[in-house]
Amino acid sequence: MASAAIPRSLPHGDHPEWQYLHLMRRIWESGSERIDRTGVGTRSLCGAMLRFDLAGGAMPLLTTKRVYWKTATREMLWFLTGSTNIRPLVLQGVKIWNEWPHARYIRETGDAIALDDFVARIAEDEGFAARWGDLGPVYGKQWVDWPSYIERPDGLYEKGPGINQVAQVIESLRHNPGSRRHIIEGWNVAELDRMALPPCHKTYQFHVAGQETGKPRLNCVLYQRSCDVALGLPFNLWSAALLIRMVAQQTDLEPGELVWMGGDVHLYLNHEHLISEQLSRQPRGFPRLEILRRPPSMFDYAIEDFQVLDYTPLGAISAPVAV
Repeated sequence: MASAAIPRSLPHGDHPEWQYLHLMRRIWESGSERIDRTGVGTRSLCGAMLRFDLAGGAMPLLTTKRVYWKTATREMLWFLTGSTNIRPLVLQGVKIWNEWPHARYIRETGDAIALDDFVARIAEDEGFAARWGDLGPVYGKQWVDWPSYIERPDGLYEKGPGINQVAQVIESLRHNPGSRRHIIEGWNVAELDRMALPPCHKTYQFHVAGQETGKPRLNCVLYQRSCDVALGLPFNLWSAALLIRMVAQQTDLEPGELVWMGGDVHLYLNHEHLISEQLSRQPRGFPRLEILRRPPSMFDYAIEDFQVLDYTPLGAISAPVAV
């Protein structure tokens, strides 16, 4: 049953952010209430789709609450390095992955160290970070170093060179834009049990349209198997659109459309205050992203290369992360 604090209806404006707000309200009102892995509980729908046009620098950066786009951008750049250790993020003040290795440390050592003290030690002690800051073969490892295996003459297999899916997609888009195989996949079944968290935004498929007009544009479908709509999706939308913008620049294509598809699309039961507050707000303005230079490759971008314009969001709304 929906809370009385949730607005009874929402306007149907043409601002693209209304898609997100209507999805949030639909989940809260009609989602199936479920006990989830975290024990917190969710309301969940099976299947959802959102579409965002990225032409003219437009980005799906929510305005009904402040989204820390630099944090999400730093995470994306970290993925592209292939790193699986939180220390590079910690040194930049990015906190979004800290809870998982902290929980593992407590579970395996019995030392109930405070999260802030654990993170400080990750920053100060490289050896400690190497042992306890690693997340396993998560996103970046799969994106740029997917494991391969080579059969030896004796019939056994040995590890081969890692596969850089991102680099392969860039080359494929440049030389075979009509292909239906421009895919970056994070769901490596053989390594899921070694990951701190199996990939949620798992499959990116790129699509080139408009070649016949002489102005080809790059679209992308992101399939996300599990989506925390209140806290995760605002970051996921920004990051996916950012990836499209970078890939488009590197392949001399115009940014096209982001098509986001969610599998288990949910809201946590302890996020009611966030949901109520955000649904009482209305979108404002149309944020744009400028990429200030074209680096030599996909792997040479820096945070200073990105500038957001016309972003005047309403205030941030905090809520606990379910680990």
